[in-house]
Amino acid sequence: MARYIFVTGGVVSSLGKGLSSASLAYLLQSRGFKVRIRKLDPYLNVDPGTMSPFQHGEVFVTDDGAETDLDLGHYERFSGISSKKSDNITTGQIYSDVLKKERRGKYLGKTVQVIPHVTDRIKEFIKNDIKNEDFVICEIGGTVGDIESLPFVEAIRQFSNDVGKKNTLFIHLTLVPYMKASDEIKTKPTQHSVKELRSIGIQPDIIICRCERNIPLDQKKKISLFCNVDIKNVIQTIDVKTIYEAPISFNNENLDKQVLNYFKIKSKKNVNLTPWKKITKVVLNPKKNVNIAIIGKYVNLKDAYKSLDEALVHGGIHNNLKVNLLRIESDNLKPLDIKNKLNNVSGILIPGGFGKRGTEGKIEAIKYARKNKIPFLGICYGMQMAIIEFARNVLKINKASSTELDSKCIPVIGLIHEWKKNGKIIKGTNKDLGGTMRLGSYDAELINNSLIRNIYKTRLIKERHRHRYEVNINYKNQFEKKGLIFSGNSPDKNLPEIIELKNHPWFIGVQFHPEFKSRPLAPHPLFSSFIKAAKNHKK
Repeated sequence: MARYIFVTGGVVSSLGKGLSSASLAYLLQSRGFKVRIRKLDPYLNVDPGTMSPFQHGEVFVTDDGAETDLDLGHYERFSGISSKKSDNITTGQIYSDVLKKERRGKYLGKTVQVIPHVTDRIKEFIKNDIKNEDFVICEIGGTVGDIESLPFVEAIRQFSNDVGKKNTLFIHLTLVPYMKASDEIKTKPTQHSVKELRSIGIQPDIIICRCERNIPLDQKKKISLFCNVDIKNVIQTIDVKTIYEAPISFNNENLDKQVLNYFKIKSKKNVNLTPWKKITKVVLNPKKNVNIAIIGKYVNLKDAYKSLDEALVHGGIHNNLKVNLLRIESDNLKPLDIKNKLNNVSGILIPGGFGKRGTEGKIEAIKYARKNKIPFLGICYGMQMAIIEFARNVLKINKASSTELDSKCIPVIGLIHEWKKNGKIIKGTNKDLGGTMRLGSYDAELINNSLIRNIYKTRLIKERHRHRYEVNINYKNQFEKKGLIFSGNSPDKNLPEIIELKNHPWFIGVQFHPEFKSRPLAPHPLFSSFIKAAKNHKK
């Protein structure tokens, strides 16, 4: 039977529940156990797919086509476990499921209530699609005490009673602030947070204390006393110089050891932290550095391109380089500014996106990269912008654009009407926005004697997609006659997946999102190659 670990947070948000859960998952895996990680989000949206990046940050996409919380990206990068649709649920999904059942008469005329109907649905999610996992780690989004989180907290309290306390463990992450004026560590916020959790019926078994500096023994004893937790289970997590130190730090604090002790389980093998130590060494002591410009409309929002930022770091790790990210708002990028703003960069990247705002700045940046032989990577929307730039400036199709931007344009980019998945035709005609999206993992075939084939070292690849628009295949011959090669395509040859430019040291556009599959212990080959090309670029 699986053991369930529930991770809650208190005092303030953004304490690092996702990173803590991911680090614990790696440590337990390294000890020889099979682990699954899940996220329960308290917002009422059905999924984050239609939420503004300013509200939610990045939308992470799984192999099976779920649009999920960015924390699932942390889970994958640290644990190496590919997440599924069944690993993320929101309050919106839960209430939607409950109301659909009510409309179908599944409750036999009963009054539908939060308890037991909503909490029962949450409990179903927790234990659904579990096979032979040893541990299931469930992170509860939000902060304990918030009204939005109450049904989840109540559900995990009930769940513990259902499966038995010996099979469940509660970890509470909280803030232990340092007051500079008095030079003191303050435990009161933690005490109040745990009090709030206990008032709902949950006694934490382990408390993880987020702090700026070491917590003195007497303060740990105070937390232990007032929160009714064994002092061995008061785990401090000090701010680290790089997130890749997190698994090392938690292991040093015996988090994984205490989890196993709680369940009375012996470790199957010793933890292997050597890969993380190597990575940390490279990140903190790189031999050289390289400047990469990311040009988009959400670049100043830290979490909007979270997986992308991490993938570039991974590429730097693979090349023993520090990657300096120059974030440039595409809105503000004018033709006269291009040279000054991009003069000191060795690589240019246009990330995924949508909408008209900032497109002309992106197109100008791509033109600069093409003409000046600067390594360029266009991802999803970035690839589409590269197509438009080439069509306008090389093919001389002045009105070339995307139907997303201009319904009266010459459509070198257009809405996908249908595509294949698992041998079935899928039509993008649903009225809800999520129904028109090509989501999840799809195959692409790479042509011989291409740069992309040399990078991947294989003919067939699988990558994750998130888009409604696609390059118009009818213009393929015109592009290729002028040197822009369609080097990767869907197996049926109808959907261009990858473009690359002849007579350029490194110019690639991809319709998919390779950043979702990059991991610190296994950098994505596309980012490793891009950073290497930037390293070799002569300014």
